[in-house]
Amino acid sequence: MINNRHLLALKIAFPPTIPILTGFIFLGMTFGIYMHSLGHPLWMAVLMSACIFAGSMEFVTATMLLGIFNPLSAFILALMINARHLFYGISMLNQFKGTGKKKWYLIFGMCDETFVINQTLSIPGNADKGLVMTYVTLLNQLYWGTGSFIGSVIGSFITVDLEGLEFVMTALFLVIFLEQWFKGGRRFSTLGIIISIFCLLIFGKTYFVLPTMLIMLIIFIVFKRPLTRVGERI
Repeated sequence: MINNRHLLALKIAFPPTIPILTGFIFLGMTFGIYMHSLGHPLWMAVLMSACIFAGSMEFVTATMLLGIFNPLSAFILALMINARHLFYGISMLNQFKGTGKKKWYLIFGMCDETFVINQTLSIPGNADKGLVMTYVTLLNQLYWGTGSFIGSVIGSFITVDLEGLEFVMTALFLVIFLEQWFKGGRRFSTLGIIISIFCLLIFGKTYFVLPTMLIMLIIFIVFKRPLTRVGERI
C-alpha cells in the first residue's frame, strides 16, 4: 500500500501533468501508428518509449532502424536533436540537489514538458521535492508509453490522417508561458521573446534553438542573483 509520503507527492504531481496526459496520449498514438506503418512489432514502440523517451528522436529512430546500422551517425543525430537538454540539465542542477538516487531517473526522464513542470511547480515544504519531481517524470513517461502502445495496437485499423497533431504541445507551451507571464516573470519572458526572434532572424528556423538557449542560459547565470534580490521571478 502506498504510504502517506508517496500519496502526498502523487497528489501534487498529478494535476499539472493532466494537460500533458492529453497531448502525450495523442502524440504517442501517432508514434505507435507510425511504427506500425513501418512494419515494426508492437513491443518495439513500447520498448523505445521506455528506453529512449525522446519524442522527436523516437520518430527518427523508427526510420533509422530500417537502414544500415551506423552508431556514430545515430549518436551525432541524437545529440543534434536533443542538445537543448544540456541546458535543461544545467538549469536544474539546484533542483536536483538532495534527491539521492532519484536524480538518475530525473535526468533520464527530463523531456521538454517534464522540465517545464519541475522547474515551475510550487512544492509545499512538507512534501518530498525529489519524490514529487520523480512522479511528474514517471507520469509523463507513462502517458507517452500508453499512447504508443494504444497506437501500435489499433494502427492497422486507423485510417484517419493525424498529420499536424503536434500543435497540441505547442499550444501547451504557450499556455505555460502565459501562466508564468501573469505570475510576474515578465522581464525575463520579454527578454526571452526578443532573443528568440533575434536568433530566428540570424540563424533561421532550423538552427535558432541552440543559440537562443545558450544566450538565455548565459543571461540567466549572470543576472539571476541580482534579479532574485529585487524579487523578480525568473
